[in-house]
Amino acid sequence: MPDQHADLVVEANGLTKVFKDFWGRPKANAVNGIDLAVRPGQVFGLLGPNGSGKSTTVKLILGLLYPTRGTLKVFGQSPRDVDIKHKIGYLPEESYLYRYLTAGETLDFFGALFGLAQEERERRIDQLLEMVGLTNSRHRPVGEFSKGMARRIGLAQALINDPSLVILDEPTSGLDPIGCGEVKDVIRLLAQRGKTVILCSHLLSDVQDVCDEVAVLYGGRIRTRGELSSILTVQDKTRIVSPKLDDVQAEEILDLIREKTGGGDVLIDQPTMDLESFFLDVVHRAREASVETAGAQAGGQIASYLRGQEDQDDGPAVSADLLQALSGTGGESASGPEMEPGPAPETEPEAATAVDELKLEELTAEDPSSQEEERSVSEAEQKADAAKKGGEANKRLEELLGDDDKDA
Repeated sequence: MPDQHADLVVEANGLTKVFKDFWGRPKANAVNGIDLAVRPGQVFGLLGPNGSGKSTTVKLILGLLYPTRGTLKVFGQSPRDVDIKHKIGYLPEESYLYRYLTAGETLDFFGALFGLAQEERERRIDQLLEMVGLTNSRHRPVGEFSKGMARRIGLAQALINDPSLVILDEPTSGLDPIGCGEVKDVIRLLAQRGKTVILCSHLLSDVQDVCDEVAVLYGGRIRTRGELSSILTVQDKTRIVSPKLDDVQAEEILDLIREKTGGGDVLIDQPTMDLESFFLDVVHRAREASVETAGAQAGGQIASYLRGQEDQDDGPAVSADLLQALSGTGGESASGPEMEPGPAPETEPEAATAVDELKLEELTAEDPSSQEEERSVSEAEQKADAAKKGGEANKRLEELLGDDDKDA
């Protein structure tokens, strides 16, 4: 009989982590006997107040901590297995980055840790920087980034290895609503590709937007868990959505509902837009008006390798006919035989004359090497003449001095 848990990405049974003091005495039961089962393609929300055991659970899944009791498997193996870590992308709650590396160098560093070839790293870096809206900040040191920009580059490094399991701890912390929306788009896309996302966040609206299932921890234990579609449904109430009603129609509907339900509180009002949607609409209109901004830009298209469409994004192939036309080469194309060359175009007289004059100058111009040799010979002759003249002057001087001696 096949194992029903064989395809689980994360499986924990009785997982417990007890922190101890210097003397080995129990100090805190951070995780106290929890059971988890996370499936492929699932967006799993790990919720709870501060100190409830979320971060400890994440560190156990990453293999950074060792359980005190219980069992934990990631992709069917121990989370401390190095090969398993190649399948995991992690964005910690705080962005731990090398301050003096630029955004591009940061992603290149993490890509090299996963053994990616340089060409592949460069391609992914370009796509990720565009995706998180930091293309213009590629050469800035990350130590100069704001918190929101640091979170953006942190998300990019968590995805550089195209992981099968992505663990995001407060991914939207410090991000503006635009960045939050882009992060949620990435999460949805990863889930569509069959990848698994574990999301820890205190922003419950973000969790509600993307998660399939959640578990709420308190005191190191799971207090409740389930699919959002079922646990958030209010079973004893019914919502009715209709086109806009005038006052008379609304009152008639109210009377009918009271009659059918036997009374009780019935409310009719107009739906409202949530603040996030309103904010995004304002920013969208400002961007359409080409308003300049020095901050992080809106992210671009999601990286093609994350979409699993690397081959489709390489651009249209250049046809052989176009290459032949550009290079002037012949050859029979696949669409038909080679065309016969037409008559050569006539050359304009001025152009022909100019070409002939240039050719004539090249033919009549003296060879630079011969000019150099002639110059050297001329200099040697000048030196010889000077030496000859100097010798004659010395001889004449000696004769004059000799005559003076005779007179004396």
